[in-house]
Amino acid sequence: MLRIGIAVVVVVACLPVAVWLYFGQIANPRITRELETDPDGERARKVMLVSLPSGRRLPVNYLRKGGMVYAGADGRWWKELVGEGFDVEVLIRGERLPGRARAVLDDPAYTARIFQELRPNAIEGFGTLVEIRLAGGPAGAEGEGAP
Repeated sequence: MLRIGIAVVVVVACLPVAVWLYFGQIANPRITRELETDPDGERARKVMLVSLPSGRRLPVNYLRKGGMVYAGADGRWWKELVGEGFDVEVLIRGERLPGRARAVLDDPAYTARIFQELRPNAIEGFGTLVEIRLAGGPAGAEGEGAP
């Protein structure tokens, strides 16, 4: 019985490392290559590549509305975007677009409204909303990402 308990503890302890290795070393690089080489592919219709201030590049699901782009962050990468906004670049369907991104932490109603479109089947309250105002995009009107 003790062996089973130890085995369970070891598996649970190793799981986060395994997930990190899978996404960081296998899945994300493969998806990144696909987004760069097949901008008209099925995945590119739902997934963009975001380049964060740290230089890290991640594929994430997105919703584009006019001059705004929204992403739902499941990991901790959104923590790079806490504050007034940070310069990022997104790759959407083969087009590289500069923008200003911030994690939305102060408006749960706005977050819920955007998540209804971005992730209609997701569990409410799961994930952090990231909004990106594209360079040259509108200042933000209802329907364009403004709260």
